[in-house]
Amino acid sequence: MAFLHTAGSKVSSLKEKKSLLPYLLLAPGIIWLFTFFVLPIANLARTSTQTPTANGDTGSYEQTYRFANYIDAFLDNKEQFSRSFIYAFLATILALAIAYPLAYGIAFKSGKYKNLLLVLVVAPFFTSFLLRTIAWKQILGEEGPVIAVLRGVHIIGDNTSLTASAFAVVTGMTYNFLPFMTLPLYASLERIDPRTMEAAGDLYANAFTTFRKVTLPLSMPGVVAGTLLTFIPAAGDYVNAAILGNPNTKMLGNVIESRFFKIVDYPTAAALSFTLMAAILILVTVYIRKAGTEELV
Repeated sequence: MAFLHTAGSKVSSLKEKKSLLPYLLLAPGIIWLFTFFVLPIANLARTSTQTPTANGDTGSYEQTYRFANYIDAFLDNKEQFSRSFIYAFLATILALAIAYPLAYGIAFKSGKYKNLLLVLVVAPFFTSFLLRTIAWKQILGEEGPVIAVLRGVHIIGDNTSLTASAFAVVTGMTYNFLPFMTLPLYASLERIDPRTMEAAGDLYANAFTTFRKVTLPLSMPGVVAGTLLTFIPAAGDYVNAAILGNPNTKMLGNVIESRFFKIVDYPTAAALSFTLMAAILILVTVYIRKAGTEELV
């Protein structure tokens, strides 16, 4: 009986250890999220309802729970709000239009060059985001090849400039976030069995019908993932607008950066950050529901 009791205790102890193992494995991730996400968000929320200290120095604020900061921040910067989402939407559409044929070609037509093309897609990640943006400014600049070609074919006049414009900002975001669109699309397309498309051809479907009825629906998880990975950072981006734009192309990220580091208006900056995050969350939720898929690559 003593032997059975000891064996039972060992089995029970082993089960307890196994039940604790998943939590121990999750612990580093939970600690990381709490330290670098939950705590900063909580501090941001606390800051967003503060007001300037009476007779205090610049940057001195006290907690008064003034939730009207959110309304004031939105009304004072509603133009930048709308511009951020419009630019992000245009950049996402352009990135999708470029990335889908590229990902399709890599998945089905690249042959032995597939690995090389994938390396070229991710190659921009090996350089700084800032350097890529500056390089794009040089490409679109007066000495760059783009403006020379456009002027040569008389699409734009000699006095027209591509830099310091909305065009430069949107194309810059498209260029910088293109890999975020391409990789999920490739991962989704690569999983499609080519025999599925061959079967559509055997049923007398032309190329366009095969794409519309077979390829596109099967690649929708990649489309959804790619558009989200492009739109979300683009909506909050401030680097492209700061380097490629002008005062009339400022986005909300530029306002937040200015409020935090130049004007030292922490409550307004925090309120704008929360409002932007909430708006993106609502749009993403609606988009995923409308897209009809939650299977993100």
